[in-house]
Amino acid sequence: MTKNDICNLIYEQTGIQRKDVLAVLDAYVETVKNEVAKGETVSMRNFGTFTTKYRKPKAARDILRNTTITLPGCVIPTFKPAKIFSERVKEANSDTTDIK
Repeated sequence: MTKNDICNLIYEQTGIQRKDVLAVLDAYVETVKNEVAKGETVSMRNFGTFTTKYRKPKAARDILRNTTITLPGCVIPTFKPAKIFSERVKEANSDTTDIK
């Protein structure tokens, strides 16, 4: 599903003009990105929480030179879905079988 698809669904559900829906979606995404980049936590009840997490430095292999290198630690964005969101996904996919 693309941003345009989401915009069309919101338009069909609410009747709000597509350009206005698109402007709100763009403003929402920019706000979340800016706040998380500043280190803030953005929570939406019944949806989830956007935050940052520190990833520790770790050792890796440079297979071309056959040496060990150390990847530096970094801060990454994370998303933790709300319980109700996770439950809805599980319910929607409970009838599918695991193919391994």
